[in-house]
Amino acid sequence: MSTPRTVLVIGGGAAGNAATILLRRAGIAVDLIEAKDDWNATAGSGITLQGNALRVLRELGVWDQVEKSGYGFGAVGITAPDGTVLHVAEDLRTGGDDLPATVGMQRPRLQRILIDAVRASGATVRLGLRASSLDQSDGDGVTVNFSDGTASRYDLVIAADGMGSTTRAAIGITDRPEPTGMAIWRVAAPRPAGVTRTDLAYGGPAYIAGYCPTSESTLYAYVVEAKRDRASLPSARYADEMRSLAQHYGGHWPEITAHLTDPTQVNYTWFDRMLVEGSWHRGRVVLVGDAAHCCPPTLAQGAALSMEDAWVLAQLLTAADTWDDALFQTYYERRVGRVRPVVEASVQIGQWQLDGVRDADVPGLMGRTMAMLRELP
Repeated sequence: MSTPRTVLVIGGGAAGNAATILLRRAGIAVDLIEAKDDWNATAGSGITLQGNALRVLRELGVWDQVEKSGYGFGAVGITAPDGTVLHVAEDLRTGGDDLPATVGMQRPRLQRILIDAVRASGATVRLGLRASSLDQSDGDGVTVNFSDGTASRYDLVIAADGMGSTTRAAIGITDRPEPTGMAIWRVAAPRPAGVTRTDLAYGGPAYIAGYCPTSESTLYAYVVEAKRDRASLPSARYADEMRSLAQHYGGHWPEITAHLTDPTQVNYTWFDRMLVEGSWHRGRVVLVGDAAHCCPPTLAQGAALSMEDAWVLAQLLTAADTWDDALFQTYYERRVGRVRPVVEASVQIGQWQLDGVRDADVPGLMGRTMAMLRELP
């Protein structure tokens, strides 16, 4: 069988965009569909990108833009709720010594950089479109019926449609994200001049209160608490709810809290976990990113692992003459041994807090996990 040449990527987030860019570079025809009309170009507050994420962004050819747009730093501070700095730890450079340990970015800015790279790759992009059904009955490809009534046949479908992936369900994988018991409030705000790294406060009315610089003039701030019933939290109260927690923290928090006025700029999300076991494909449909695994952001590895998935899958696809079950199983086995420890560690850190464990070796667990991520995926 000759090497397949047509791929549909479902979902235009970090994983889908990365897969599209890398496959187009190899000369493979790629269609990308995204359900949101705006391609998520304005969604989100900020994102913490550690070195292993930066390594993939460099491979995508966008590192220079990321470096100019974000805020690089190399340490994390631990503070008391009143803002007193208790400890400053150097971050491990998981992407190698030639990249910063961490870059904070405005999430919409990162998405725009990736969108521009997808456009420049020559991929066909269709927005506001969903895959309504997948047919693999001929065994050699996938016929996709779209929500606009059109249909096309592909040699491969890459499902990058996130935690709530309808593609995952459509191919018979029943795994779904499960809440861990925590939730997070996030907001973008102006950066106080003294904020030059991530600082995390443990204790007070929340489990964690932290912030991360995202440019010379911006940061994003977050407060982690026990999850609440979403139905009891109308979005019009989001700013008030986050401010009621954040106002108990000192240091730079009063400056940040002063900007917690617009509920439309505040995001509330539960922490979820999921890891699809056994394989990440059925026939010629393969999962990447949050469609295959997700975890709390306690290690800031969600986007990094998603982009690594795309990088590894693209390497395998472009090196192989035949795309078959053995190839897709190789992809799964290469990824799951790296993803599982991150999912488990991310969940464990939160569970220790939920359980009130005071002597947990959080630094040790974080250090071991991040050291593993320094290795190439």
